[in-house]
Amino acid sequence: MTTLRGTLAPGAPDYVYVRFDVPPGVRELRVSYGYDRPSVPPGAPGNALDIGLFDERGTQRGGEGFRGWSGGARTEFFVRADDATPGYVPGPVREGIWHVVLGPYTVAPQGLSYEITVVFEYGAPGPAIRPVYPPSRAAGRGRAWYRGDCHLHSWYSDGRRTPAEIAALARAAGLDFINSSDHNTHAAHAHWATEAGDDLLILLGEEVTTRNGHVVALGTDPGTFVDWRHRARDGRFEHVADLIRRAGGLVVPAHPHAPCIGCAWKFGYGEADAVEVWNGPWTPDDEVTLAEWDGRLVASMREGRGRLPAMGSSDAHRDPDVVGLPQTVVLADDLTREAILEGIRAGRSYVAESKDVSFSLTATVASGEHAGIGERLAVDADVPVTIRAAATGAPRCTIRLVTDEGLVLTGDALPVTGSGAAEWRTTAAHAAYVRAELRHETAAGPLPGAMAAFTNPVFLGR
Repeated sequence: MTTLRGTLAPGAPDYVYVRFDVPPGVRELRVSYGYDRPSVPPGAPGNALDIGLFDERGTQRGGEGFRGWSGGARTEFFVRADDATPGYVPGPVREGIWHVVLGPYTVAPQGLSYEITVVFEYGAPGPAIRPVYPPSRAAGRGRAWYRGDCHLHSWYSDGRRTPAEIAALARAAGLDFINSSDHNTHAAHAHWATEAGDDLLILLGEEVTTRNGHVVALGTDPGTFVDWRHRARDGRFEHVADLIRRAGGLVVPAHPHAPCIGCAWKFGYGEADAVEVWNGPWTPDDEVTLAEWDGRLVASMREGRGRLPAMGSSDAHRDPDVVGLPQTVVLADDLTREAILEGIRAGRSYVAESKDVSFSLTATVASGEHAGIGERLAVDADVPVTIRAAATGAPRCTIRLVTDEGLVLTGDALPVTGSGAAEWRTTAAHAAYVRAELRHETAAGPLPGAMAAFTNPVFLGR
């Protein structure tokens, strides 16, 4: 047994590496830790200390030696050849210098004292396990609208649900696909195969949880680890985004304006493939993100830059978090990893609060040419265009149309049947894009109600 003690002062580095020696012949390694939690003055942070593990291959960026991360979710863990605590990667326990990585999330003014205990179990290693991953295809309906939740947490990070429980909830929510996105670890990837099926496509990823914001690596190759140990000022995010895309995934900044410590997005959107505008139940920070995203749409029209699609996910961790609130509904050629990611990347999607809500948006000219969500209607600037937004499953909700010039139409409340539509006529000279919102009734004043659904834009003009 080895005991490691130390004290971290306020202003400690983001990550502190505590080395220990692993002797030969170790079959299993167990780590436990604790730290003090002194009383602090009002407004001052208390102590919070995350933990992870790197093996004898080192702690270099890129994670060759990465063996797991549990953040602050666990006080002990183990690794061995054939098994590991959720969040950690099974594999041989080889002789050499290993490191516990500590992440002082917050440090009290008095400092943070910690104690780590490492216990070795000797013997012949168990048989190495060969990971099995979920298939990249499910039984789809051809080109159709598919519902998914791309930001979910299991007990492989700080969630409290097993993959089996999450998959059952996803099916109950009417989802066609989900994405595994545990914090700072890919350890869950090999535990989803038994939960996939013809009716549920399971994508693999990670929520890369930095001190300057979180990004969902969406739909990466099985077994892809994305290192989280960087800040915006390091200038490394371009390399991180490139790694995600080379692994076949999308770069999706998550909850950019969430009020939690370290959640505010500071890396910019130049490398983003989409942005999570709606995270969990609709809250004021989602409203702020929606306004920011709309402003970026206006700028992209003015500057001729590529547009940034919006999406939404539940970020569900545990009860009572609702899987599929909200869900991204994607027009894809089939229910495959490649087709779903392409639909999200192209902006052929809308976000809805549940399986009960369906929303559509089309732009049509008299000749019959038309375009839908994420598409462009190539027309001359003065050609009349009819915009139609239609909803089902949204009783007493209101349809709103928004262009680069702002809010242009607020419809009447839908009937109690929940079905209805709103139409508006314009030209490309007056609207570079049109997007639609579906809002619940609001009890006071001119503020819009909580969101029931919103679309990516349809674009007008050549």
